[in-house]
Amino acid sequence: MGTFSIQSGLGSLGEELGCRYLKEKGYKILETNYCNASGRRMGEIDVVAQKGKTIVFVEVKTRLKSGKDDVLPEANITPAKLHKLERIAAHYLRERHRMSASYHFDALAIVYDQAEKKAFIRHLEHIFF
Repeated sequence: MGTFSIQSGLGSLGEELGCRYLKEKGYKILETNYCNASGRRMGEIDVVAQKGKTIVFVEVKTRLKSGKDDVLPEANITPAKLHKLERIAAHYLRERHRMSASYHFDALAIVYDQAEKKAFIRHLEHIFF
């Protein structure tokens, strides 16, 4: 797989790796790439999962390992992004009639080493309240 094709599909690869990781940790994947279907588009949640009775909204950030001063994947989770996640999560809970459900937000920071075909995943739990 060449650099161009991995770059264009890096987000999808990260989400696939992230879902596998979450499943191995006992999470049930409820949805991927959730966005509101009607009205003004609010954004997207990469993964909606469940652990026990808790719904977990997961933001997945993936970067290629470059060997230089790598920027951490989670550096792109800005306050504006968190605000969008909060709004779309509220929409999800309303739409699914789960307003009383316990929930929180996590992030998966994934660095993919293309040469080794290996991913390094850090699970950042409860990224904000």
